[in-house]
Amino acid sequence: MRHFLKITLFLLFVSPAISLAQDGNLSSVEPFKLGTFEIEGTPKVGVVLRDEFIVDLNAANQDLESDSAYSSVAMPADMIELISRYEDGLKNRLYELVNHLVSENMVTGSNAADYVYAHEDLHTMAPLMYPSKILNAAVNFLSHVNEQGTEEERAAIQKQRIENRGVPYLFLKPGRGAVIGASDSIVIPYGRNRTDWEVELGTVIGRTGKYISAADAQDYVFGYTVTMDISDRGGRPPGGGDFTSDWFVGKGHDTFAPMGPWIVPKEFYGDPMDNLRQTLTVDGEVMQDAQAGDMIHSLWELVEYASSIMTLYPGDLINNGTSGGTGAGTAVRGEQRFLQPGEIVEATIDGIGTMRMTVVGEDAPAEGSGSRLPAIDSYR
Repeated sequence: MRHFLKITLFLLFVSPAISLAQDGNLSSVEPFKLGTFEIEGTPKVGVVLRDEFIVDLNAANQDLESDSAYSSVAMPADMIELISRYEDGLKNRLYELVNHLVSENMVTGSNAADYVYAHEDLHTMAPLMYPSKILNAAVNFLSHVNEQGTEEERAAIQKQRIENRGVPYLFLKPGRGAVIGASDSIVIPYGRNRTDWEVELGTVIGRTGKYISAADAQDYVFGYTVTMDISDRGGRPPGGGDFTSDWFVGKGHDTFAPMGPWIVPKEFYGDPMDNLRQTLTVDGEVMQDAQAGDMIHSLWELVEYASSIMTLYPGDLINNGTSGGTGAGTAVRGEQRFLQPGEIVEATIDGIGTMRMTVVGEDAPAEGSGSRLPAIDSYR
């Protein structure tokens, strides 16, 4: 018995590599983030330490398991599998990895492991490749309501939204093609010269659920990431059906769903409805700066609404909407302003990170049959 007590005390108070939470599970000696990075030409899941160092998860685990004190744990093939298995043993293994690297001084310096890379030396890909669905909240910030109206018109409509919140409005964005990472470029589609920016908080779903209540929504969240809802404000050309809007045109172009630079597991971020701050700059000029108090529907209400229509799965993404200061709005700058090739867009969420992306123009395509989306200048 005395021998058992000595071992227990050693684990709790002496060993820097292991710390025990009150529920008996491991805890991490420092917070980490998770991303997908191109390592030796292959997309690999990486553990991000101090926003500077990327740990190749698979290689680090192989090294750890060379010590017989650690059990064998199969590593996920990608981020979505990691999310699906996080609460089923992977979280503890990630904590073990981080604790081992930190306690053995293997992150920096002469003792750094050869599977630890400097962030700037790697291509940062989208952390989720790719969500089965991306759900975006439309006009979910009061400051984004009627941004092109007069001050009096905005105040009147904002008052109406507060008094009659209704249910959220969500729309789908595509995955592969639209989703890009923080090392990639935003492409202005050929002939489309009204490309707009929107910074948003991406909530990554961690558990399968349907009819999730807002009160339980946090239990279904894995973590958070920075997203942008890039938008084409050019609309449809005249003719055809009597359509008043076209969300496919407005939201579906390639590169219009930047995501990253990584995901923060929820235990390291806290409650976004308390601490959210999302900002966006273009060439250093602040365009958007908002906090959760400006939101009309909370993140948890968005989860409840979304799951009342479709089942949510691990790796699905729900974006919280954007604030005032978009390019199409006139409330902040007094005139509209759209993205131009060569500009640098930086989207930041405090506590998560920053995406810094270059804007480029798309080359002219070969001639088609006439059914392509035309250049805006041909009808506007």
